[in-house]
Amino acid sequence: MSYQVLARKWRPQNFTEMVGQEHVLRALINALDSDRLHHAYLFTGTRGVGKTTIARILAKCLNCETGVTSKPCGKCNSCLEIAAGSFLDLIEVDAASRTKVEDTRELLENVQYAPTRARFKVYLIDEVHMLTGHSFNALLKTLEEPPPHVKFLFATTDPQKLPATVLSRCLQFNLKRMPLEKITSHLSYLLEQETIAFEEPSLKLLGKAADGSMRDALSLLDQAIAYSGETVTEKAVSDMLGTVSHEPLVSILETVATGDGATLLGQVDELASINPDFDASCDALISVLHQVAVQQVVPDAINDEDSIKNLAQQLSKEDVQLFYQIALQGRSDLSLSPDPKSGFEMILLRMLSFRPLRVGMQLETSETEAAGSATVADSDSSKKKTVANDEYVSKGNDEKVVTQHSASNEQFASTAEPQIKPSAEPEPQSVTSNDVSREQSHSAPSAAPEMPTPPMDEAPPWDITPDYDNLSATPPSQSKPEETPHVTDTHSEKPSSTEKSAFLEAVTNTSTALEPEAVIAEPEKDQNIASETETQAKPLEKPDPEQIKNRLKLAWHEVVPNLGLSGRAAELIKHCLLAHQEDGIIGLTLDKGSEGLLAESIELEIKNALCDYYGADYRLDLKVQETEAVDNSGAINKDNETPAQRAQRKVEETQQQAEVNIQSDPFVIELQNRFNAQIVPGSIEPKSQ
Repeated sequence: MSYQVLARKWRPQNFTEMVGQEHVLRALINALDSDRLHHAYLFTGTRGVGKTTIARILAKCLNCETGVTSKPCGKCNSCLEIAAGSFLDLIEVDAASRTKVEDTRELLENVQYAPTRARFKVYLIDEVHMLTGHSFNALLKTLEEPPPHVKFLFATTDPQKLPATVLSRCLQFNLKRMPLEKITSHLSYLLEQETIAFEEPSLKLLGKAADGSMRDALSLLDQAIAYSGETVTEKAVSDMLGTVSHEPLVSILETVATGDGATLLGQVDELASINPDFDASCDALISVLHQVAVQQVVPDAINDEDSIKNLAQQLSKEDVQLFYQIALQGRSDLSLSPDPKSGFEMILLRMLSFRPLRVGMQLETSETEAAGSATVADSDSSKKKTVANDEYVSKGNDEKVVTQHSASNEQFASTAEPQIKPSAEPEPQSVTSNDVSREQSHSAPSAAPEMPTPPMDEAPPWDITPDYDNLSATPPSQSKPEETPHVTDTHSEKPSSTEKSAFLEAVTNTSTALEPEAVIAEPEKDQNIASETETQAKPLEKPDPEQIKNRLKLAWHEVVPNLGLSGRAAELIKHCLLAHQEDGIIGLTLDKGSEGLLAESIELEIKNALCDYYGADYRLDLKVQETEAVDNSGAINKDNETPAQRAQRKVEETQQQAEVNIQSDPFVIELQNRFNAQIVPGSIEPKSQ
């Protein structure tokens, strides 16, 4: 006898042998036991979950010679012939090969005839979604009202392609994907029955590769038995499937935890020599990280994986989550990399690079940042001075060249007036020294270390900028030029207006870092910019009593446009009525239809605007209720109109007046009389003002 594959040899012959799908079996068993049988059943689900198997068992239950039962005997002629596929009254049709409407009509021609010797004539149509629209139309009437001796059993992997008219005529059962635990336990049972030795981890690999399909698991098991020989081992299954065991991946993650990049790349090379499938390696890496995360949160979830437990102790929860996200995103990028190996290496290098620093670890740049503070190196021979990142290099006796780095804007500045007392006979400075000081002042940093004071017997390496390069904090008339430290420059020139503006703008940007007392007065500077700054700093002027008195007399619809509100707050207050204004409280009534605009921030904005407008501190009392501007008699109550209702009324009145003017216009009347003209409704628009 020829060999029979496991998927056919161990196909369930009754409901008790089925693995999984308990929700479907329960419904079918109860229906069979209570004799509540439907005429059409639809079984949906992915491949290999038992759709056709359940349909054949149901056919046995319907036609077993012992009667309609949920437990067919499996010994009568009907059960045996159905199991062998030779039962005349079980018509199995592959819809994928019979899609034409002629095939469906030919199939339905025999529906009216009674079964040969069975109780029911069963039509089992597999992959029913492959039928054409005309085939479904031909099937509809028979499907809705079949003869009493006919049952339809449909199976499909894509129920979305079935017309709603077909779905509504069937009892639909959705079969679930097989859990990994059920697949591995069933494979273990089958191997024991076949007396084949196996390793438990190998069954987990087969179950994961089956991806929820029991038939795929049995087919892979057949292949694993042929590949392994006498014993199904984890290594043999891993080699057959092209998967990677956990050990090398756990070792790789341990190397990532230590931060050893050279060892990490060597491990990737070793992995490439064992398994070139880096897609599978990335999937396995994600699986390991998932197990580590589960182990960290639920320690008892994994009992027999010592390597996973050790890795869970080495990595923090944050690192595991970060590595998992990097691996998950990198998995989708593998196809875009030049080759899978380099893509896998980049995933691991990202983990190595983006792992957060822990307490006690320092960046390599920390020493550079610490050394960024201001330092002064005095040298008798070269007279070089280094302040932060500004390097003053002496060239000859009369010229200095300044090299400024980008960090000088943050390192070289003074928040206070430098206390430098020049000697009685200061040395003449070079022509470019004044330019050096201007460059430093134009950088206008926000924070700087304290400037060191040079020895009295040395001329300072920098030039003190004249008074015109500083923003005065006091009026020019109050400044005392004799108190301002100043170094005479034989070649100094009065700066241009462009230089002054650049410096003033820089000082304004760093005003939070400057103390008013540290600013040097400028007697010759124009005070326009200073006066503008003072004006912007003043609070808004409150209205005088006379203005408040006049504003209190205004109607509410005249107040609203003058509050200075905009956006959502302006729209909300247009739908409010002024209920009362007394005892420091302003009561507003919001139209109930506009309560969706209400929010705490909007209410606070309206309160502040009202307080500024009336020049007093009010508490806002805002209530939501219906506002009706029309009373019971139909008259308009203008005192009960919100500004929005009033504006709408004005628009309607303007429209009505325009229509009246057109209809009463003599020329229009003459046109109507002489030419039987008519005014098109809705065509009249008021002239815009």
